[in-house]
Amino acid sequence: MITVAAADFRDALPQGGRLLGLDVGTKTIGTALCDAGWTIATPAALIRRTKFSKDLEAMQALAKTQCVAGLVIGLPLNLDGTDSPRTQSVRAFARNLEKPLALPILLWDERWSTQAVTRTLLDADASRARRAELVDKMAAAYILQGAIDALCMN
Repeated sequence: MITVAAADFRDALPQGGRLLGLDVGTKTIGTALCDAGWTIATPAALIRRTKFSKDLEAMQALAKTQCVAGLVIGLPLNLDGTDSPRTQSVRAFARNLEKPLALPILLWDERWSTQAVTRTLLDADASRARRAELVDKMAAAYILQGAIDALCMN
């Protein structure tokens, strides 16, 4: 099941459980995990993209070892909320994950995630190299935190 509706996603996870957040880029996939009670999201691994089969193996291993119940994938919409070519690519990526992972998937608006995280890293005086290393997985945590906050409010 792939949805953009937080309520539908929550209903597909009646027992709660850990969630895996993904910030899907062209070169890397930032990942983040939250606790089973959906209180806090923390950055996890950075997956360097190669072939889809290798990317899938990395996500399957992470989902299995962390007992993941569902995925939250950042959806890169245009500022006006419309789809872009990148949005379509992420939707296709989610469809490709749906059957092999057999987990509910929530597509979550990520329009401001990278900018917010970059601003935070700049405020922390992180070097350019350090920002490049952290931004994708921190963006995944930002996306996942926004989703779990919405899931807990409704």
